[in-house]
Amino acid sequence: MDAGQGPAGHRQTGQRPTGERRTAILGAAARLFAARGYRGVTIDDLGRAVGTTGPALYRHFPGKEALLGEVLVDISDRLSRRGRELVAGAGGPRDALEALLRGHIEFSLDEPDLITVHDRELGNLTEEDRSRVRRLQRGYVEEWVGVLTELRPASRPAALRASVHAAFGLLNSTPHSRGALSRDEMAALLLRMGSAALLAGDPVPGPG
Repeated sequence: MDAGQGPAGHRQTGQRPTGERRTAILGAAARLFAARGYRGVTIDDLGRAVGTTGPALYRHFPGKEALLGEVLVDISDRLSRRGRELVAGAGGPRDALEALLRGHIEFSLDEPDLITVHDRELGNLTEEDRSRVRRLQRGYVEEWVGVLTELRPASRPAALRASVHAAFGLLNSTPHSRGALSRDEMAALLLRMGSAALLAGDPVPGPG
């Protein structure tokens, strides 16, 4: 039996934990996957991390693969929903851009394990979960592109999307780049750098 699958004959209820219990399970899974890698974690490790047993987790998740999918779909969904809320509540495009930057910086500083897991383990998702993650991420990117379209109306959509992805690379570098800076210092630095990068003009085309 594969370590990522439920035990033979085990009846899956299909129920998902809710509230604090769900948050605890997903948080523990993210920490373990980030520290040891997906293949270095067993379902028993995951159970112990939340004060239960591996078989007890099968009441909620069919196996390790499904739990990894839940971790990455959950954060993609949270970022997408939060992005929509921030843009809808902003007083204009500059306010919206600052709100998006602050929201993403908060995520990158507070949940670095999720960045590590996404970067390293996306290929271990089922095709269905990988498609869900990518769809949610595209929606999140388009919230940023919509704001930049108002701030940089002369820029091509392709350049704006490239700017957003490049900015994400900068903001998501915090698991590796924070160093000795305090959280507030790093947040302020990322806000300045992210804003400057996203508002930079398009490159001058080369001779070709």
